[in-house]
Amino acid sequence: MKSAARPRKGFGLSLGAIHLLEFVLLSRRRDYAMKPIPDFLIRRLQPADLESALRLTRAAGWNQVASDWQRLLRLEPEGCFALESEGQVAATTSVLRYGQELAWIGMVLTAPEFRRRGFADALMAEALQYTEQRGVSVVKLDATDQGIGLYRRHGFVDECEIQRWRREAGPQEGETLPYASDFASDRVLFGTDRAAVLQDLQEFDAASLPGEGYAMGRPGFLAAYFGPCVAHSPAAARRLLRWFLAKHPEEAVFWDLFPHNQEAVQLAQEFGFTPVRTLVRMHRSQAGARAFLNPAEVFAIAGFELG
Repeated sequence: MKSAARPRKGFGLSLGAIHLLEFVLLSRRRDYAMKPIPDFLIRRLQPADLESALRLTRAAGWNQVASDWQRLLRLEPEGCFALESEGQVAATTSVLRYGQELAWIGMVLTAPEFRRRGFADALMAEALQYTEQRGVSVVKLDATDQGIGLYRRHGFVDECEIQRWRREAGPQEGETLPYASDFASDRVLFGTDRAAVLQDLQEFDAASLPGEGYAMGRPGFLAAYFGPCVAHSPAAARRLLRWFLAKHPEEAVFWDLFPHNQEAVQLAQEFGFTPVRTLVRMHRSQAGARAFLNPAEVFAIAGFELG
């Protein structure tokens, strides 16, 4: 006489439940086997990558030129990151620190053919780890519509709108102005020391009015760039703007400003600028970190990658 079949031991599960569990585990194993393993490498961006980086800015329709990338590589080479996939630079980001108080993230770019693979997310994690390891209290950036969701997932919160305005080429009367640096005054208004950035930018266009303010500018791929401009009155900002426009009568001009600064908006309208793009300034701060404001004296920022 055959003995009765003994139930299989399965931690109290019935034979049917065990078969179902085996099927689910096998199915999941097959699913994981079918999913591609991420095939990319994050490394430091190198001067030899300049052409690849420019390809990304052109694909995105951005205004930066070679000198803008070279500036970041010169000021913070360890904070410039490249994500390499399929033998090429597929995505980038940059971090520029202003001491331990503030860092700026920019150049978050992904080649069109590599989008929706999580590359920007991986680079953002790398950039934030870089700032955390160096004890930076506040991290800021200027977000496009495409990137704002990514930044919110990484803990950034909205601060204010920032707009790009454009003026078409045209003649403008202006005066010749000298330049003398006043890094101490700029530190008070910007909130921290950015002398190294200003020293780099002054190699292009720079003018100042003693005790009243200064302005700078530089070349761009789509338009000449006006900024930064810090002035203690609209009258001083107007003189500085005239100076820059008179130097670039045959070029379109970009100007990035805060729309809540109505004096800057009115000045832009007066000189024929129109808004063409709106971004959101965002920040990610450690507990107890002091706020970095955007004072009315800032008529033009230094750039979306510089703050």
